[in-house]
Amino acid sequence: MSRSLLSTCLAASFLLPVMAEAADRPKQLVIISFDGAHDNALWLKSREMAAKNGAHFTYFLSCTFLMNETAKKAYQAPHQKRGKSNVGFAQSDDEIRERLGNIWHAHLEGHDISSHACGHFDGRDWSAAEWSAEYATFHATLKNAWKSVGLDEPAGWQDLVDHGIKGFRAPYLSATAGADMIAAEKKAGFRYDASLVTKGPAMPAEEDGIIRFGLPLIPEGPNEKPIIGMDYNLFVRHSKGEEDSADSAAFEQSAYSAFKEAFDKQHAGNRIPLQLGFHFVEMNGGAYWRALDRLVTDVCHRSDVACVSYSEAIPMIEARRKLQQTSGL
Repeated sequence: MSRSLLSTCLAASFLLPVMAEAADRPKQLVIISFDGAHDNALWLKSREMAAKNGAHFTYFLSCTFLMNETAKKAYQAPHQKRGKSNVGFAQSDDEIRERLGNIWHAHLEGHDISSHACGHFDGRDWSAAEWSAEYATFHATLKNAWKSVGLDEPAGWQDLVDHGIKGFRAPYLSATAGADMIAAEKKAGFRYDASLVTKGPAMPAEEDGIIRFGLPLIPEGPNEKPIIGMDYNLFVRHSKGEEDSADSAAFEQSAYSAFKEAFDKQHAGNRIPLQLGFHFVEMNGGAYWRALDRLVTDVCHRSDVACVSYSEAIPMIEARRKLQQTSGL
């Protein structure tokens, strides 16, 4: 064998394990979610962002945004006065009609419609029965949503409400300590919960049949101080929760850098799914939504990345675990 051919063969033999390792690596999952899911303009904006980049999102819907004046008067959350909500209610039947169209079309486009309960109350001290009551109100509100505003519901809506709403995120990320909330979630038919906060990106863990996800702490800012990967937390850090549009560009760049560095670390490392949370409010002049748009545009088109909903992520994570178990990795 000639020296040049031998060198070529040796080089190829060293490359083969690297190529095999790259081929065996799981895709980097990016899971983007929105809490509240009310503003119709932001429904359209987020759906367009997803369509442009081949992404699927998860929408944690607060059900009071499907309640008109009549329903508002009847709604009573645990330990609250009748007709009270921390996030308000729909302003008109026309607003509800438009929102229902956005919810339904998002579902048809492959996005995850999930529950954020109804009135956005801190339920950390609620019992299983109290959580169950709030989940039942969510379910009943969605069951009757189209009829309540004089519309014929699309075929398949009842199936979505009864079987397609797989997950829940607690308002304020205030999960009940102990088993009460999990027991109520299980009774309500949820498959996953996304109410935890983790020290960094972490694989979900199963608890009594519920798959539990957590928003991670990620480094941010010049001192790389950890912060929950969520727009509201950035809003509080950057401007003490007061709107500051003048510094919007700087806030956007800081948020984007934090998101991208968190992504790059996992993409180059263990490829733990990266979860980021947002709200249907464009805080600080839209800084965090622009940072999100930049991230999604940058990473979601990559062949080794999947920007997916929580429901889509679950079987991908389970397949990865089975592969690791059988391969002994």
